[in-house]
Amino acid sequence: MVQSYLFSGMLAFVGAIILIEMLDQPACHIGLVDRPGGRKAHEHPTPLIGGIAMFAAFGFAILTVDVGLGVFRPLFAGALLLVIIGVLDDLHDISMRTRLVAQIAACTVMTVWGGVALADLGHLGLGGELLPLGIAAVPFTVFAAVGVVNATNMVDGLDGLAGSLTLVTLGALIVIAWQAHASAELAILLTLASVIIAFLFYNLRPSAPAAIFMGDAGSMFLGFILAWFLIDFSQGEERLIAPTTALWLFALPLFDTLCVITRRLMQRQSPFSADRAHCHHVLQDVGLSRHGTLVAIVLFAVAAAAIGLAGQWLGVPEPLMLGGFLLSLAIYTLLINRFTQTKTDFWPGLIRQLQQSQTRD
Repeated sequence: MVQSYLFSGMLAFVGAIILIEMLDQPACHIGLVDRPGGRKAHEHPTPLIGGIAMFAAFGFAILTVDVGLGVFRPLFAGALLLVIIGVLDDLHDISMRTRLVAQIAACTVMTVWGGVALADLGHLGLGGELLPLGIAAVPFTVFAAVGVVNATNMVDGLDGLAGSLTLVTLGALIVIAWQAHASAELAILLTLASVIIAFLFYNLRPSAPAAIFMGDAGSMFLGFILAWFLIDFSQGEERLIAPTTALWLFALPLFDTLCVITRRLMQRQSPFSADRAHCHHVLQDVGLSRHGTLVAIVLFAVAAAAIGLAGQWLGVPEPLMLGGFLLSLAIYTLLINRFTQTKTDFWPGLIRQLQQSQTRD
């Protein structure tokens, strides 16, 4: 079995490399590129082929694993739908409404066809009993899964960030699946990790800008896979983790998305409007380099995942884990708002000082 995992992982890695090399020129020819301008930091048109390459290599390599994959057909169907919509968006910039409808459709496939649903929120009831969702299970699951998909998409604003944060969550899920001897799940997670590593060879380069981006196709594909396993592992009588643990494993993208959307709504803006309020923007604006920002965010994500795993293994009560998560979210929001306010106050103040100096002269 180990040899099968190693073979599929290597095949996925090599396959992703080959596809990236093959798709580079055709992508430039048909306009599947992200052009510089506006808030974008890159200086040259960059191919948006990472998502296509990762999905295709992942889909091919997983077929070589000697485990039953029939139960995961809804996973592959939902992922394919999002990759198609993502490619269309990368090519033609389709509306947010269309993307949202596709995300809801994919997550409904996961919930209704795949049976992956949040039936309860864990042992958060009185006396430590399960807190069931009842008839709200399906709509709440779709809402939560769409949230994970969009959170993954929203953190894709810095070279290597979305891929690295996905690897952090995947790493924790791989440990959980390995301990539980969940062979099919472990095969899928390891194969996915392999294609992400291949992608990062082109997207995260130490001394050069990214050669490719994953695009919406890649971020929605990865977000959907994470949503599936975070929910699947946290439900059922033989659940592998508590739902509160799942929150910690995906903490940083959740923190960033909740903080940004709340700020936009308070400012009466669309929650999907573009700005420079994400954590990777804020950290760069206060002085960190791009690589320093990446390292800081990834270390935060690793620490949060470690807290989640430690709480799971040590049997920390779920209400306490949820309280710690909410407290961390509050502290994160306060810090980001403080940095944002500092940045907002600094530049206008500097401009006023320069204007006053010119007036005196």
